[in-house]
Amino acid sequence: MPRIVITLGDPAGVGPEVIDRALELLENPSGFEIEVLGDRTAGTPGQPDARSAAAALAALEEAARQLKSGTADAVVTGPVAKAGLQALGFPFPGQTEFFANAFGVADYGMLLTGATLSVGLATIHEPLAQVARLLSVEKIVRIGLLTAAFLQRRRIGWPRIAVAGLNPHAGENGSFGDEEIRIIQPAIDRLNKTGVGVFTGPAVPDAVFREAALGSYDAVLAMYHDQGLIPLKLLDFDTAVNVTLGLPKPRTSPDHGTAFSIAGKNLADPSSMLAAIRLACELA
Repeated sequence: MPRIVITLGDPAGVGPEVIDRALELLENPSGFEIEVLGDRTAGTPGQPDARSAAAALAALEEAARQLKSGTADAVVTGPVAKAGLQALGFPFPGQTEFFANAFGVADYGMLLTGATLSVGLATIHEPLAQVARLLSVEKIVRIGLLTAAFLQRRRIGWPRIAVAGLNPHAGENGSFGDEEIRIIQPAIDRLNKTGVGVFTGPAVPDAVFREAALGSYDAVLAMYHDQGLIPLKLLDFDTAVNVTLGLPKPRTSPDHGTAFSIAGKNLADPSSMLAAIRLACELA
């Protein structure tokens, strides 16, 4: 029986309430064992502190331990406050990097998937001013292969993946930047030689997400965080799930934060957490 563990996230946030509501709606599907990890008593709703951050970190570490030991088959992570974790010495930009480090995985990536769009990210938590410098053929090829493998795992045998340009109008033949010519097009050419799907682009960023939403593509590769997440959250905010690609065990997460301002008021929507749990079960 596959075993799914769910971390509470910061117990001062909305994690505990959306998890409880999602599990009520899920009605614990037969064939899965589900356990929630974390100390609910370590935080007062809406009042995060060092104690609630420590509880969030302890749940993460326990989830990683169980995944690595084989006692858990997938993890769903509740929302955490990165500043609170980092004040405790947490050295990672987010939970994605934490789990990659826990498994010793260098080839990993972030993908967001919802009812309408799936978006892989060539760069993740990076300042916008550094994105152009950080892009490389190798990074785009890596996220392209990881995204294709994820889609194939979801029974899309020959995925159609659009690769977004970086610049307005996808550079317009170098008029607005040459990253499409120097980096993105060579990456697409290399990806199309792998035989894992069909990669199209460099696609005009202001149009490609609409085309994908209408069904022309199974996923879009975005060059940076907000390029991909703004359209995804506009269309799929209630159903979007964050997936860490490249790990030996599935990790999913709802695509929202701790929402301290509404924690404990029973206002938080559990839809994204419900989708994250369902996807973890599917992948496990």
